[in-house]
Amino acid sequence: MPSHATDLARRLARNAEAVCRHYLSNGHREGRYWLVGDVANTRGRSLFVRLSGPDHGKGAAGKWTDAATGEHGDLLDLIALSRGLDRLRDTLEEARAFLALPPDPLPRQDRLPAPRGSPESARRLYAMSMPIAGTLAETYLRGRGIVTFSARDPLRFHPRCYHRPDEDSPTETRPALVAAVTDLGGQITGAHRTWLDRSGQDKAPIASPRRAMGHLLGHAVRFGVARDVMAAGEGIETMLSLRVILPTLPLVAALSANHLAALLFPPTLRRLYVALDRDPAGDAAMATLGRRAEAARIEMLGLLPRFDDLNEDLRRLGIEEFRASVRQQLVPQDVERFMSLATVVTG
Repeated sequence: MPSHATDLARRLARNAEAVCRHYLSNGHREGRYWLVGDVANTRGRSLFVRLSGPDHGKGAAGKWTDAATGEHGDLLDLIALSRGLDRLRDTLEEARAFLALPPDPLPRQDRLPAPRGSPESARRLYAMSMPIAGTLAETYLRGRGIVTFSARDPLRFHPRCYHRPDEDSPTETRPALVAAVTDLGGQITGAHRTWLDRSGQDKAPIASPRRAMGHLLGHAVRFGVARDVMAAGEGIETMLSLRVILPTLPLVAALSANHLAALLFPPTLRRLYVALDRDPAGDAAMATLGRRAEAARIEMLGLLPRFDDLNEDLRRLGIEEFRASVRQQLVPQDVERFMSLATVVTG
């Protein structure tokens, strides 16, 4: 968080009860906590805000959790959610007004601490989201035939993730699968959102149910730490389909054909499998990536689906036939290394 945002969050925490009385007026104090139904100021007791404690760390004042949804954050997050603000700039202005502070004195070009779509906004969204176990995000992935999960996966669920169809439309909230985009060092540079329908059985019935934010070029959603061998592709569901049969192979989802073509290679990489999509954009990305891999002395091999993509293969062929289809496209030592221990994990 930028230093001025951190300072505002701490100022709000020192006045936590006043913040709650203003933004969560339908709640009430019980001991060291303010209790209310949710961030929309509904009457109830599932959301609790700590009113006293240290400035940071465990038990810090101003931290809140909604026990019903798993949402959590600081008072800046709470203000953003309660007022429907989807840009950090607007949230900071609201917080400054509440604290009766003068406008940000920095020059205008420096007054954009985290514009919508910035890496900082992506990190905050990911931090506010919850593990996918038992959520609509898990339901959605299982519906796509993906049954292998790890607590280390860069995947989370947000029950009320902001969505705005365009700049002229009002902001709405929908449940979403949220994935962290990271650089080669593991630093979060962006986030990808897949908005879901209320049942979790499919993507939300909107024009653009998938969107990414932050700095994406060269980076990816990463499953495992790549060393000498890894597989890369466009979609998260495509790469997670491979993990059903190759549970220890490091995987990266670049999120689009253009970003796949620009993917940065780990310095120790020697062989790269590319999960292809049957479309012209995928063919162009494969050609560009191939030239870059050759220049870096990396062996590149394509994994060609029978249908449109590997996730469709998994769902239509079933696990065993899908495994056989992929197996014949792997280097023999990689079959031994990554597929021989393959088991289906359903828990």
